[in-house]
Amino acid sequence: MIRRMIAVLSEKRGSAAIEFALISPVFVILLIGVTELGFAGLGAMRVQDAAEAGALYAQVHGWNSAGIVSAVTNATGATGLTATPAPVNFCGCPGADGVTAITCTDTCADGSTPGQYITVSASMPRLSIMPGTITTLPDTLTAHSTVRIQ
Repeated sequence: MIRRMIAVLSEKRGSAAIEFALISPVFVILLIGVTELGFAGLGAMRVQDAAEAGALYAQVHGWNSAGIVSAVTNATGATGLTATPAPVNFCGCPGADGVTAITCTDTCADGSTPGQYITVSASMPRLSIMPGTITTLPDTLTAHSTVRIQ
């Protein structure tokens, strides 16, 4: 009887299947996480490309809100992509911290005339392969691009 118990306990068949059953959930969770990050990165690149396409349209064609919105929404073919918030046309002065908005009739601190700028924004909801999972990824992907047109 003791020999039989020792034989059963020293049996190696099936141990690989048990190890696989124990490890496979960890691999599945890692695979889902990496896939979520990949899709979020792709979405962020699409949103940034759309904002830049709107800014490029504004640089070539000037201020045309409807044209800029159309350029943003048609830039990548991604569904749910919007030009939100709407494009903004403003005058400003460049500085170390970016562009400071002022009225177009004022002068900049260095005495120069302000330039005309357009800020284009794009946003898109982030689609998840596992809705309801707890992630720190944003639900809405956003991007902004500012271009000087004059």
